[in-house]
Amino acid sequence: MGCASSIHISDRVVYQSGKESEDSQQTNATPAPGLPIKSNTVKNTFTEVQFGPMKLYEDQLQVLLVFAKEDSQNNGFCWACEKANFRCNVARTPEVALECFLQKHHDLVIIDHRHSRYFDAEALCRSIRAVTSSENTVIVAVVKRPDREEASVMPLINAGFNRRYVENTNMMACYNELLQLEYGEVRAQFKLRACNAIFTVLEQSQEAIEITNEDQVIQPLNDNNKSSSERVQAESQTDIQSSKHKDRRKGSLDVRSTTSRGSDGSSQRRHSSMARIHSMTIEAPITKVINIINAAQESSPMPVAEALDRVLEILRTTELYSPQLGTKEEDPHTNDLVGGLMTDGLRRLSGNEYIFSTKQPHLPSHLTTPLSLNDIPPRVAQTMENEDSWDFDIFNLEAACMKRPLTYLGLKLFSRFGVCEFLSCPEATLRSWLQVIEANYHSTNSYHNSSHAADVLHATAYFLCKERVKQSLDQIDEVAALIAATVHDVDHPGRTNSFLCNAGSELAILYNDTAVLESHHAALAFQITTRDDKCNIFKNMERNEYRTLRQAIIDMVLATEMTKHFEHVNKFVNSINKPLAALEENGGICDEEAVKNILTSPDNRILVKRMLIKCADISNPCRPLELCIEWAGRISEEYFAQTDEEKRQNLPVVMPVFDRNTCSIPKSQISFIDYFITDMFDAWDAFADLPNLMQHLDNNFKYWKGLDDRKLHSLRPPPEAAPLLSLPAGPAPSEAAGPLLSCFCGAPQGVHVSVQHRDITQ
Repeated sequence: MGCASSIHISDRVVYQSGKESEDSQQTNATPAPGLPIKSNTVKNTFTEVQFGPMKLYEDQLQVLLVFAKEDSQNNGFCWACEKANFRCNVARTPEVALECFLQKHHDLVIIDHRHSRYFDAEALCRSIRAVTSSENTVIVAVVKRPDREEASVMPLINAGFNRRYVENTNMMACYNELLQLEYGEVRAQFKLRACNAIFTVLEQSQEAIEITNEDQVIQPLNDNNKSSSERVQAESQTDIQSSKHKDRRKGSLDVRSTTSRGSDGSSQRRHSSMARIHSMTIEAPITKVINIINAAQESSPMPVAEALDRVLEILRTTELYSPQLGTKEEDPHTNDLVGGLMTDGLRRLSGNEYIFSTKQPHLPSHLTTPLSLNDIPPRVAQTMENEDSWDFDIFNLEAACMKRPLTYLGLKLFSRFGVCEFLSCPEATLRSWLQVIEANYHSTNSYHNSSHAADVLHATAYFLCKERVKQSLDQIDEVAALIAATVHDVDHPGRTNSFLCNAGSELAILYNDTAVLESHHAALAFQITTRDDKCNIFKNMERNEYRTLRQAIIDMVLATEMTKHFEHVNKFVNSINKPLAALEENGGICDEEAVKNILTSPDNRILVKRMLIKCADISNPCRPLELCIEWAGRISEEYFAQTDEEKRQNLPVVMPVFDRNTCSIPKSQISFIDYFITDMFDAWDAFADLPNLMQHLDNNFKYWKGLDDRKLHSLRPPPEAAPLLSLPAGPAPSEAAGPLLSCFCGAPQGVHVSVQHRDITQ
C-alpha cells in the first residue's frame, strides 16, 4: 500500500485516517459493565505501526481485569494500566466480565486464576473464546507462585489462555509485563487483524483486484461477480523500478483495480472471469510445493534464492518426469528409442491412413473342452518344474506346448497363488479364460505374442514372492498383478503407439492418440472376459471388490506405457525407497511400524504394483544371457518389420536406426539398458533384493559392449570369431537351448543375426 493511504483499526472497525467510525463513537459514549479506571483522564491517542509497506494506527489498548476481590495484585495491574495509558475495566464476576467484553472487545484480558473458590477462570476463558471477536484477543492467567514442582501450562493453553503470569504484586513488574504484552502478543494480533481487514475489503470489493509483487507477477484475485460501483486503488510504497536493484525477495505489494486499465465492458467481463478463476479454493499439490518454496525464498540468502528461482522454473513446466537427453543427443540409437517408445509420433494430416480396426475379439472353437491342470502333457509339465526360478526358460515351454505357453503357465501360477479361490470361480472357467486371452495374442508377432505375455507373467509371479513385495501387497493386489500381466499386451499388432498415431489407425482415433495400445489391451481384456459366462472369471465377485480389482488391473496395464516410465520410477524412488533408506540409516534401528506404514499406504501400494509390472514387462536384459539374446533378436525383428512397413506406407519412420540393413543390435541394447533399465532395476533391487537379476544385467551389458567394441552389428559374433570374444561369467546356457543357427534378417548385405534355433515367426 502506498504512503498516501493508511488503515486504522480500533474496536474491530476499519476506517480512514482521521475519521473515527460512528460505531467507535457510540461505544465510547455508552458505559460498559465493569468498573472503568479513571477513563476521563485517559487521552485518546494513536500509535503509528509500520507493517511492511502499510502504515497502521493502533488505538489505545483496552484491558479487562477480572479479579474477584480488590487485592495488591489487582491494584498493581490497575496502576500499571494507568501508567501505560491503557483503557482499563475491572470485573468482579464472570457474568460482568463477559458482558463487558461483548461491548468493548478488549485487546487484553487478565483473569485471576489463583482462587478457584470465587469463579472458574478456565471456564470464563473458554466462554470468552467462544465469542467470535475474541479471535485476536490476548488472554493472560494470573497464577499462584508454585510451592514445589512447576505445573504444566497445557490446561491453560487448552482453555484458551495465551500466556500465564506468576503472581507478583510489585507495580513495576506488572507494568513491565503489560509493556511486553503490548509489543509482543498484542502487536502481533493487531497486525493479523489488519491482514484480515484487507482481505475482507478485497473479498467484498465489487471490482476485480490484482495483487502483484514488484515484478508484476499476479498474486490471488478477489471474486468479482458484482456490478462495478467503486474503485479500490493503492499504490506500492516502494517504486517498482528502483526496487529492481534491491533484494527481489523483499519487494512491496502492489494492489490495484484491474478496471483502471480499461473501462470497456469486455475488459470488465474478462477481469471478472479471471477473478473467479484465481479465487478458486482448489489447490494442487504442486501449487503447495511452489508456495512453500516461495516462502523459503523470503528468508534465504541470495544464492539460495536464485537457485530456488531455477527450481520454480522447472516445476512450472509440464514434463516434470521426462528427462532431457543432454550429452546423449549425438547417439541416434538412444534418440530413436526414446522417440519411438516415449512419444505418440508425428501426426500426419494427409489422407494416408493405415487401418488397425477395432475388430471383434477372437474366440477359439475349443473352449468347450478346456485343458485341466491334471491333463498337462508330461513333456510340458517337465519344462515347468522350475517355474519358480528366475532362470526358467520360457522358450523351452513355448516349443513343448506348440506355442501356447500362456495357458499352461497361467494354469500353474494361478493355482499356486489361489486365484480361483479368491475369485470364487471354477477351474474350468479360468482355463477357458486363459485360452481365449491367449487366442487374442498375435502369433505372427515376433515379440509381442503370448510367449512374451507368459514371460511377463512368470516375472510377475517371481516378484510377488519377494519378502518386501509380500509385506506391501494384499491378495487382491497379487491377483490383480497376475491378471494384468496375462492381458497386458493382448491383441498387440506388433507396432508401436507412434506408428498407430502416424498411420491414423482406428485405435489411435478411438483413444485420442493417448496410451493407445495400453488402453486397448485393458479394454479388450474386460470385453473378452465379461462377454461369455464360460470365461468370466469375475462373475461371482462382490460388486465393490470387483471394482477395486478392475481398477487395479487397468492401472497396472496403463503403467506399462513408456511415456510415463520416468514418472513411475521417480515416484517410486521418492515415495518408497528414500523414506525406507532414511529409516534404515537412522542409527541402524528400523522402526517396524514406520516401515509398515510406508509399505502399506494405499498410494505406495499402487506405486509398488506399477513398478512390479513395469520391471516384469521389460526384464529381458536381466534374464540369463541366452534368453536375453533371444528376446533381443525378437524385438529387433519386430522393429525392423515396422520400419519396413513405414517406408512402404510412406509414413514417418519412428526409429530410423532400426533399419535391418544398417542397425547395430548391440548398440540398441546398450542404449536401452543405459536409458531405461539400469536406474529402474537399481531402484527395484533396492526394494525387492534381486542380486541375481543385477548380475545377469551386468553380464549382458558386458556382452553387448564387447560386440559393439568390435564394431559387430549382429546378435552374436561370427562363428570363427566366437572364441575371441570374452564372454562374462554367468550361468551356463540351458541344455535344451539347441544348436545355434546363423540367419540373415533381410537382404544378403543386411545385418547378421545369430539366434537360437527357435521359431520366431509366430
